[in-house]
Amino acid sequence: MPVLALFGSYGYLRAFLVRFHKPMHKSDIPRKTIYRLSIYNRVLQRLRETGAQTVSSEALATAAGVKSTQLRKDLTYFGQWGTRGLGYNVEALAKAITGVLGMAKLQPVILVGAGQLGTALLRYGGFAKEGFEVVAAFDADIETRRPRDIKVPILHSSKMTDFIRERGVKLAILTVPGSVAQQVANELIAAGVQAILNFAPAVLHVPERIVVNNVDLAIELENLSYFVK
Repeated sequence: MPVLALFGSYGYLRAFLVRFHKPMHKSDIPRKTIYRLSIYNRVLQRLRETGAQTVSSEALATAAGVKSTQLRKDLTYFGQWGTRGLGYNVEALAKAITGVLGMAKLQPVILVGAGQLGTALLRYGGFAKEGFEVVAAFDADIETRRPRDIKVPILHSSKMTDFIRERGVKLAILTVPGSVAQQVANELIAAGVQAILNFAPAVLHVPERIVVNNVDLAIELENLSYFVK
């Protein structure tokens, strides 16, 4: 998921900001485009780490696994980018995409269901690097011993609604059993959560305004098995 040459100086960056078109309404932007933006951002972050200053659309598209025409089309949803023959500035484009994705500052996230999968996610240290901060986890059982290296507070699920409302949390990771997933999702939505990353083996029925991304590991393995000979 996660080389570009127009905005290498402050002057170029300022020119870019002046030219930047007013973004379209979020509902007008295809979800697949948003997904690919995240991939472009990952590639740009890796380029920054290697010290690269510029990248061509062809190189960026290849690294992201898409056609250059698709890359340029995705970026036009948010304004005019780069210059023919010059490409893009890595730093400027990364910052712009980060802003578009709402990652200019750490986004608070909660996790619901601190079982084995939830615990593994809590131990993952890469969320902050990607612009997210898991501020709390919730579970019906807070007495079970969990790895000591987990720094995120694990609170009883009865405190979840008040916590969400007090902290203004909009994002949640759901790792509860499928039998209770819908009930928990309803509680999250009623409390103000607007987007759910669902690891539970259940299809969630939510209002149109709520965004749900499903991660069903069993289905993913089934899809992969089709290609195994």
